[in-house]
Amino acid sequence: MGEPERDFSEKLRERIRESASNDRGERAGLQLVRMAIEMTCPAAVLPSEEAVLGLYGPEPVHEGEALAKAIIETVDRLTRPTEATPRH
Repeated sequence: MGEPERDFSEKLRERIRESASNDRGERAGLQLVRMAIEMTCPAAVLPSEEAVLGLYGPEPVHEGEALAKAIIETVDRLTRPTEATPRH
């Protein structure tokens, strides 16, 4: 393998390692948000991680989409006017 090819291969491996490292950081951050939602939001606003894979996809952005929808649904539920109880 020539010198330019080796440099390219090393740079490519370095980028792959950096990307994997960033991905773990993204997933760790998303996991913290998921945990907060699961602890504070109403049940069933957030699908399981396995369901997110099937419904949205495998990338961190897909988990982020599911988390955002869960937050929006929670806010909607909390701010939606409740029906007044009829007085007899």
